[in-house]
Amino acid sequence: MKRRKQAPKWLLRFVRTCLALTVKIAFRVEITGVSNFHVAGDRVLIVSNHVSFLDGVLLYLFLPEIPTFAINTDMASRWYFKWLSAVVDRQEIDTFSPITIESLVRLVKGGCRVAIFPENRITSTGTLMKVYEGPGMVADKANAMVLPVAIEGPQYSHLSYLKGRLRLRWLPQVRITILTPRRLEVPEHVQGNERRVACTESLSAVMREISFETAFRAETLFCALIRAARRHGMGHLILEDTTGARFTYRQIILRSLLLGLSIARMTKENDRVGIMLPSTAAGVVSLFACQAVEREAAMLNFTAGVRGLTAAIETANIKLILTSRAFITVASLQEEVSVIENVCDLVYLEDLRTEIGYADKLLALIASRFPKTAYHWLSCRKTPKEPAVILFTSGSEGTPKGVVLSHENLVANFAQVSMLIDLNSQDTVLNVLPLFHAFGLLGGLFLPLFKGTKTVQYPSPLQYRIIPELCYKLGVTCLFGTTTFLRNYGIQAHPYDFYKLRFVISGAEKLTEETRALWLDKFGIRILEGYGATEASPVIAVNSPLAYRRGSVGQLLTKLDYRVDPVDGITEGGELVVRGPNIMVGYLFHGGHGEIVAPSTKLHGTGWYATGDIVNVDRANYVTILDRVKRFAKIGGEMVSLAVVEEIALAAWPAGQHAAITIPDKRKGECIVLFTDVKGAQLSDFIAAARDSAAGQLSIPRQIFYQTAIPKLGSGKVDGTALRALLSEDIDEL
Repeated sequence: MKRRKQAPKWLLRFVRTCLALTVKIAFRVEITGVSNFHVAGDRVLIVSNHVSFLDGVLLYLFLPEIPTFAINTDMASRWYFKWLSAVVDRQEIDTFSPITIESLVRLVKGGCRVAIFPENRITSTGTLMKVYEGPGMVADKANAMVLPVAIEGPQYSHLSYLKGRLRLRWLPQVRITILTPRRLEVPEHVQGNERRVACTESLSAVMREISFETAFRAETLFCALIRAARRHGMGHLILEDTTGARFTYRQIILRSLLLGLSIARMTKENDRVGIMLPSTAAGVVSLFACQAVEREAAMLNFTAGVRGLTAAIETANIKLILTSRAFITVASLQEEVSVIENVCDLVYLEDLRTEIGYADKLLALIASRFPKTAYHWLSCRKTPKEPAVILFTSGSEGTPKGVVLSHENLVANFAQVSMLIDLNSQDTVLNVLPLFHAFGLLGGLFLPLFKGTKTVQYPSPLQYRIIPELCYKLGVTCLFGTTTFLRNYGIQAHPYDFYKLRFVISGAEKLTEETRALWLDKFGIRILEGYGATEASPVIAVNSPLAYRRGSVGQLLTKLDYRVDPVDGITEGGELVVRGPNIMVGYLFHGGHGEIVAPSTKLHGTGWYATGDIVNVDRANYVTILDRVKRFAKIGGEMVSLAVVEEIALAAWPAGQHAAITIPDKRKGECIVLFTDVKGAQLSDFIAAARDSAAGQLSIPRQIFYQTAIPKLGSGKVDGTALRALLSEDIDEL
């Protein structure tokens, strides 16, 4: 241990007290969880995220007792660290040196509290950096409690490495959260190099939890918008669309409050307001206008047709819908509108614009200067656990259900994902996904909006030639999409259209090997595949640059508990069941009179959501999707995966798109039929491909149907209901 002659203890205590008071006032320091420090005991390894040069000082000043600091040898050799020896005990370590690691183990075993930064460096991305093996091995070998400490705020100071990536200031507010102490979860039988890896993975999970604590606050969506505006600057340009709208944070808040006043006059408290708008600035403002005045925003899928829209309106008991005359004309929704007008009130934004008076404009202008006060005046009774947004399931297998998501669900999922995707103020997100889809809502709106990243809203994902050109012109650095959309963008794009893309994230359907290879070979871009469900706000797992495994959909998000329940007839994997802060409030069922039904399972009770997906989850929490429970055919008592059928079809006809469905069969209960857009596809070709892949006889479909275009939902998923409708007249003949 490196020591110099230290000053008298009374003098050190006096200086520390004065310095702590000064820093607390200057940075408005909030510290929570102090009791966890005392619960941890004496043999403790204190681990913290590292966001600035101020972090060590904060731990020194605000932890109840001063720990010994483990400092990297390179950092310890710098002149400005020399003074530390006169103030605190420090231990120089080299994460690659077994000798220094062993000395630290002995120190912790001796009952010393040691503080260390497992990332071994200050973050240069604003998110978690890689975690080194040393700290995990120290905690394991010393049998020590790990005490996580989350530091939030100093990354916005001039003492961070984030200049140009964030709006920096001299005295940002600082939050310090001491989390519950715990031991690393490593099985006793795991030894050697495998144990070293397991310790690192376990400590990485702890660090992800720390990152979540720094990003998450239990608040409403409008409060999250206000906080993002203050953090990144009210005048920061944050939202654009194809109509030419360019909004700063202040302009979004101003327009949301102005529209909110009109909504409040037309509705009652806690009414559900439908929003039937594409991905535009108007759609974003309408969503936040509802949040500003305590109205639940029901995001309507305008591609669902008359039947789907009326079912959604009835399910959510919607009394008023916001839309636009220009949008209705461009999208050719006149038929839908003529029916909807007989069910509920339809309000056009163009009409509202002419009706808003000078008094409302003046009031909204003043309120936008004091947004937090104005919001509390308008929505003083709203809590984060209350419903905020209603989305609707895709309806690919039947009547859509309403999914009620609370403010906390959506903000928590933002926090879970934001620490994995290091977006910043220099990035640009192009959102081509609809806001009525959970993937588009989080990835295309909330994630960039709350991180200070400009988002450009585009109303249709189907413009396969235009979207790559937009990426090129706008210098887009992040793009979200389904496999279907990404495949078509890749085919149509020039090799240089995506020259600035840092992140391409796929979700909502399985990423095909063809699409993965296309993007990697043509653009040199690795697609990050994720997985989720509307009921999970929506992300459940996602690959990231820090944790990527090909063939999986990534690691489960932090704060998610999971179970893999066995399914009758399926030998590999099981059904994924999850619980966490991002899991929905509940369902709205058609004919349920607007009552919310909380998620539950027979095995695990209320609060758990059964995804319906058959998965494998490994020790590092990487998830591999095998299939869906509903996408199995039971033929002669055997379970046959429809995904396997589609993979065989893809092997037979790589350039085509294919969809397998089940239909009733008098002899075997069910049979499989295959739809393909490959003209002249023969069953003999499928059988040959099945033989090459060693697939069983039961995987061969009864019949193959040619379809010029496989029907898709607005989200890009195959529309199973539409496929069955195409067969309705021919089922008896099969």
